[in-house]
Amino acid sequence: MTLAELKETVNKILAMAAEHGATSAEADIGTGNGLSVTARMGEVETVEHQRDKALSVTVYVDHCKGSAGSADFSDKALEETVAAACTIARNTSPDEYAGLLQPQYLAREIPDLDLYHPWDITPEEAVERTIACENEARAMDKRIVNSDGAMLNTYSGSSVYGNSNGFLGGWDWSSHSIDCTLIAEQDGHMQRDGWYSRRRDHNELDEFGNVAREAARRTLARLGARSISTRRVPVIFEAPAAASLFSAFIGAISGGALYRRSSFLLDKKGERVFPEFLRISERPHIKKGIGSAAFDDEGMATRDRDIVSEGILRDYVLSAYSARKLGLEPTGNAGGVHNLMVSHGERGLEELIADMGEGLLITDMIGFGVNQVTGDYSRGAAGFWIENGQIRYPVEEITVAGNLIDMYRNIVAVGSDVDRRGNIQTGSVMIDAMTVAGA
Repeated sequence: MTLAELKETVNKILAMAAEHGATSAEADIGTGNGLSVTARMGEVETVEHQRDKALSVTVYVDHCKGSAGSADFSDKALEETVAAACTIARNTSPDEYAGLLQPQYLAREIPDLDLYHPWDITPEEAVERTIACENEARAMDKRIVNSDGAMLNTYSGSSVYGNSNGFLGGWDWSSHSIDCTLIAEQDGHMQRDGWYSRRRDHNELDEFGNVAREAARRTLARLGARSISTRRVPVIFEAPAAASLFSAFIGAISGGALYRRSSFLLDKKGERVFPEFLRISERPHIKKGIGSAAFDDEGMATRDRDIVSEGILRDYVLSAYSARKLGLEPTGNAGGVHNLMVSHGERGLEELIADMGEGLLITDMIGFGVNQVTGDYSRGAAGFWIENGQIRYPVEEITVAGNLIDMYRNIVAVGSDVDRRGNIQTGSVMIDAMTVAGA
C-alpha cells in the first residue's frame, strides 16, 4: 500500500471510532517488505521474504482507554478492530491522565529526512554477496574453524500515524545490514566474535570485504583469553559496548521510571550527573539517521535539544501520559529518543588505551545486571588487559561492577571512534575506576 492509501485507512479508522462513541482516537499503521539471506560454511542456509502489515487503534471513552490491533485491512476487519477497542475502553477503569497529546504540541510540518532508499537486490545477488562475505572471513586464518554465518538483510516500509485531534502524518523508510560471526579455535579453546554494518542507504554500507576482515580480526584477537584476579582498575568501554551505558541513562530519566519513582536519577534534573565536559544531545532530524523521526509516536514534533550539557541533567524523556503524571510538558519522546549523540574528544581508542596505562578494555557485555532503582551495575564482560598503554592479552569470564551514579561522574574521556550504526552514538568511554572480578 502507498503512503496515501495508508493515510486514507487511518482516516477511515478514526471515523469509525467516532461512530462507535469514542471521545477521541488514534491509529498507527504500517506495511513493509524485505529480504533476508543467511549463509554458513560456504553454503546458503535460508532465503526469507517478508511481507508485513499491521495496525493498532487506541480509543478513549472519556478517560477510559482501549486498544486493539489487526493485520487485516479490510473494512470488515477495521470495523471489528475499532469495536473491540471501544468495548475494552468501556470496561476499563478511568485514568485522569489518559488521552491524546494536546493539539498545541502536534507537528505541523513533516520534513523530509531522506529515510527511504530501497535496495533492488535479487535473491540470487544477495546469496552471492553473503556467501562471498563469509568465505572471505573464514579464509583469513586457518584458526577460524567454524562460523555462525553471515547475514544480509534489506527492508523497506511505510508508517502512518493519525489521531482525532487533526493530526495525520507518515513516511517511507528503509534499513539494510550485513553481519558476519565467526568461531576460531586455538589449543582446544574456541572464541566467537563478529562485525556488522547497518545503514538506511545500502550504498553507504561498509564494503562486505571490510565487514569480513573486521569480523575475522576481532574473533582471532580473542584467542588465548584468560581470567584475571579481582581488582579495582580504570576501564574503557569500547564504543559498541559503551552505548549500553547511555541506554541505562535514558531509561532512568524516562517518564515511566520517574512517575513510578523507580529511578536512580529521580529528582536529579538541574544537577550535575556527568563530568562538566560531557554533553548528551538528541538530534532527530539527521538525514538518513537510524533514529531520525519528524514526530514521535503520538504526533509530537521532534526537535534538537540538549538532555545533558556541562554535565548537568537539563531535561527528561517524556510522553504525553508521563508528562501529565509528573505535571511537566511532553518532550517528543513517546517511543523513545531519536539519535542520541554523546559528545567526544579528539583522541581515538588507541590513544585512550595509551592514556589509561593499565586497566581493562571491554569489548563485549554479557547478560543484564543493572538495577534501575539503585543504579547498581554488575555485568559479565570480555575484552583485553592493558599494561603500559598497550593491549597485552584477551580476558574473559570476568564481571565488572559499580554504581551508575559514580560511573557517570567518573567518566574521564569519550573517544572520537563514534559508532554510528545505532540510535545511540558514542565513542569509547573511559571510566576512572571500577571493580573487576575474575577467578
